[in-house]
Amino acid sequence: MTTTALRRPELPSERFRRVVSLTWTLAVTDWKLRFYGSALGYVWTLARPFAFFGVVYVVFTEIANVGDEVQNYGVYILYGLVLFGFFAETTSACVTSLIARENLLRKMRFPRIVVPLSVVLSALLNLGMTMVAVFIFTLANGIWPTWSWLELIPLVALLALLATGVGMLLSVLYIRFRDVQPIWEVGTQMLFYASPVLYVATMVPENIQRAYLANPIAAILTQVRHAIVDPTAPSLATAMGDPVRVLIPLGVVALAFGLGLYVFLRRASRIVEEL
Repeated sequence: MTTTALRRPELPSERFRRVVSLTWTLAVTDWKLRFYGSALGYVWTLARPFAFFGVVYVVFTEIANVGDEVQNYGVYILYGLVLFGFFAETTSACVTSLIARENLLRKMRFPRIVVPLSVVLSALLNLGMTMVAVFIFTLANGIWPTWSWLELIPLVALLALLATGVGMLLSVLYIRFRDVQPIWEVGTQMLFYASPVLYVATMVPENIQRAYLANPIAAILTQVRHAIVDPTAPSLATAMGDPVRVLIPLGVVALAFGLGLYVFLRRASRIVEEL
């Protein structure tokens, strides 16, 4: 009897630990390689959102005067740009993640879900480092920490879940439909302007504001504004008119993650064959 035949089935707990270990290893390796050989290293990751922020801040505050009625407007749009940037970076990288790992997928047997999960974790590492600079900017603008700042942790977790679900779905669709990448690039741009990144949700007409906040990104940024940037701004529950309505964007996040996970696991066994 061969050794393979004697091997006992892998327990769910063992499989979970293996997925976590492989995801962490792959994400950290990618994160380090991203800055390998660069003289400025991580500074380039900060340069893009802060450069964009500088242009937007000047245009919207000095030229268009959009932020005159929004307290700490500059701080808010910086959070909006960084958090939306995390979502866009994660989902866009997930689209081609399986194709990029084709050699690894063909040579090794491991849970395929590790690939998109490592993309999300790598983006989270980038976000964590970027948030250090964002917090410094926040403090420099006279906004001091309160207990409500801790809300940022579950809010980022929700955004990561949304990005993971969408990313897993896009990654398997891209294998068969290469048009997914340009379509998602356009979709990301549309979502950027449809979310309160450069403006606040209270600027949206009241008759559509509740429906507008069903967008999870809009809901998350609205709560970030209340919890960190301006405590006097309406919370998500207040903006939606009823705390129960908060379940709508939460349901969208759960649906996106569940659908992405279901489709990915259904097609995981055929990924190598379709590459």
